[in-house]
Parts: sequence; structure tokens; C-alpha cells
Amino acid sequence: MRQDVDLSGIRAEDLAAQECPVTLPPVPSAAGTRALLIEAASALLDERRALHPDELASLAVVPDDSVTALAALAHQVRLAWCGPNVELEGIVSAKTGGCTEDCNFCSQSSHFDSPVKATAFLDTGEVLRAAEETASLGASEFCIVLALRGPDERTMARLVELVPLVHSRTGLNVNVSAGILTGDQARRLAEAGVRRYNHNLETSRSFFPAVVSTHTFDERLDTCRLVKANGMDLCSGALLGMGESDAQRVELLVELGALGPAEVPVNFLNPRPGTPLGGEPLVAAWDAIRWIALFRLALPGAILRYAGGREVTLGDLQAMGMAAGINALIVGNYLTTLGRSAEEDLRMLSDLRMPIGAVGSAL
Repeated sequence: MRQDVDLSGIRAEDLAAQECPVTLPPVPSAAGTRALLIEAASALLDERRALHPDELASLAVVPDDSVTALAALAHQVRLAWCGPNVELEGIVSAKTGGCTEDCNFCSQSSHFDSPVKATAFLDTGEVLRAAEETASLGASEFCIVLALRGPDERTMARLVELVPLVHSRTGLNVNVSAGILTGDQARRLAEAGVRRYNHNLETSRSFFPAVVSTHTFDERLDTCRLVKANGMDLCSGALLGMGESDAQRVELLVELGALGPAEVPVNFLNPRPGTPLGGEPLVAAWDAIRWIALFRLALPGAILRYAGGREVTLGDLQAMGMAAGINALIVGNYLTTLGRSAEEDLRMLSDLRMPIGAVGSAL
């Protein structure tokens, strides 16, 4: 039987490779829940400190009827640490499909018989048109995404050419997601003007081997650290709903807290036909609200971005997610799935009185 562990001093690099080191406490009483929320508010709003892992574990099990209070606290924390602005980003799948990695959630993997087929790198005009459309929405960010393990020299040459061109034509901050990097590649991308580099941890260290076998969790961490070491902002987030436990989600929050990304995309699994996770159920909407709030409480100064799967997971509760700690959106379509229209998102932000603008990170 697994014993309870003291999480208060745990470091990300000490997390066990196969067994989740987090044991969640029992569900608290109503009085206990109120005390936990008061203590969390004091830590985050008065003391201005991040929560300890054991505090996060306790908040992860508050009863369902307290999720609204959890979300309200997360919204307060978002405003106090990040301000009122909501940052918009558009993305383009510049190289789709044919990826050599076996991420079990991904329809772009060459290991699976999915409807998504490999295509060549988009030409410069197509990338520029996508960036111009993003700029027309009032966005400040544009991300060039490629489905591959990591860039070869030909891909690097295209990126080094494209990034400054897109920025000069549109004024957008240009971000890149191109897999695992070497130190030299990270340096070259930074010199080309990449503002943020996206490389999601996706899930916890203990659950990672159940999702990916062609590269390791440490390889992902190494790229994330190279990004920061070369002066780019790190964008690294999660995909919830792959079969991980709540304890493993807390473990992931500890990992992300130790890593300190400027931006954290929160994705929910939208099961893709032909992938090993194609039959997984959707995350329940109320559970999604709980975890959005917990991500904000765990990462108070991060840019917390609504990303893939929010439409199918949250439906009409997407506005509530915005009031549970989210302060950034990917607008328009995702890599291989359709998002809802940008007009709907802009209308939602207007209804919520949430101004659009760039967001700085307090981390």
C-alpha cells in the first residue's frame, strides 16, 4: 500500500518515473473546504506566494458544490497577478501529419491510421495569409506549428526566414512549436526573433510512458530548459483527459510550477479517430472548470490559455472557464480540428467585459 508523502518540499526532478508520488487527501468537510479556500486566498492574494504541493492536493479534492467558489478565487488571483487583459493567439499548422513520434492522442502521428495525412511545409504566402487573418482579429500572437520530432536543417532555414518576415509584415509576436530542440537550434530561433517556443509537457512524469514511447519526459524537459536558457519565453502546458488520475494532474502542476513557463495552454482531449485514445470519454464540463481553476491557483502569474478541446468539453460553460482563471485564447481553428468561430469568442469576451490585449507574465 502506498504511504502518504509530504509534498511541501518536492522538486520536479525528484518525481518518480513510474509511480505517481502524490497521494490525495480525503474530501474535506464543508467547514474544511471553507478553511482551505481562505488559506489559499491568504497565500495568493495577501502573502503573494505560490501554493505548496500539499495545498494543491487538498484543493484538488474539494467537493463539487465548492467548485464555483474555487473558480471565483481563481478569477481573483488572475486579476491580482496578471491584470484584466485577455491575450489572443492564432496558430497555423505549417507542416501537418507524418510525425515520427507515437503520442497516443495525436492524429498527426505516422504510427496510426488516422484521416490526417502528411503534407509539405506551407509556402510563405500561405503562412503570411494566416498571420494577416490573425492580426485582423486584434490578436497579438501568432504561432507556427510543425508536426515533427524536431527540426532538420531545411526546416530550421525556413523558420529563420519566416519568423522575422511574419513579424515585419503583421507586427505580431511570432511563436514556434517544432518539437525537440538542440542548443544550437534554440539559439538560432531566439536570434531570429521567436518570442515564445511551445513545447507542452502534456502530462505528468509518472503517466508519460503510457502516452508516448518514442521520446522521454526528460527530453521534453531538456527542450523547455533550452528555450528559457536562450532567452525565449517558454510556452508549456497540458492535455487533460488521457486517462491520468487526479493525483497525476497535481503531479503535473508541480512539474510546471518547477519549470516556470510564461504561458500554459490547457487542452482537453478531443478523441481523434484512429489514435489509441480515440475511444476515451470527454472530460466532464464541471471537472474541466475545477482543473482550470486549479491550474490558475498553481500558476498564478502564468498566461493561462484556452486551447484545444474546450468547445466539445465545456460547451456553454466556456464563459465560466474564462471566469475561472483563463486569460488567453487560441482563436479560430486548431491543428487538425475546427474551433468555434473567432466572432463567437470575441462576442464572449465583450459580454464578459474582458479587454483584449497582450499579457505579461509575473513568473
